[in-house]
Amino acid sequence: MAAREKGRLASPALTTPARRSITRTVRLLGQEAARVRAEADAVVAATAALAADRDLLESIPGVGRPTATTLLAELRASPPYAAAPAAAAYGGLAPKEFQRGTSVKRRTRLSKAGNARLRKALFLPTQTAVRFNPTLRSFFASLTDPDRRGGGPKAKMQAIGACMRKLVMICYGVLKDRTPFDPNWGSRIAT
Repeated sequence: MAAREKGRLASPALTTPARRSITRTVRLLGQEAARVRAEADAVVAATAALAADRDLLESIPGVGRPTATTLLAELRASPPYAAAPAAAAYGGLAPKEFQRGTSVKRRTRLSKAGNARLRKALFLPTQTAVRFNPTLRSFFASLTDPDRRGGGPKAKMQAIGACMRKLVMICYGVLKDRTPFDPNWGSRIAT
């Protein structure tokens, strides 16, 4: 609602009283959003298990307090998952192949059949994680590499979608193993 009202403020046809009214509305909506965030933080802080889970999620580069709180709210609202791909599928981040018969085959896309709030909460943090999280940075670089084998380089938005899926799976793994994020975890398993 605040974004819509801010868009209305850009209109040159607004009268001064209307502009003041919209400004008050935007301020009120901002205060309400801050109050809701503070209440969510208080709920998480009041429960030791949720506070520990949020701290684990915040150990992942790119996942800040608002994202961690949203992940806890959205992932905990549904039943526990058998594996990380199931958590990604719940968020609508599973790849969906499009094929009709034998002649029509289009590009694979995200299914978007899952939780839209989770996808929305992960979009900007994933863009940050692609810059600062070593695991996601190398994954993103491999997807967008011009010399990539298997179909050529992915478009930036396709790579971001794949990184969103990877980020959910990393979050699931951190919560399941009850250990902070370790970028070298995969290399330890291989040795």
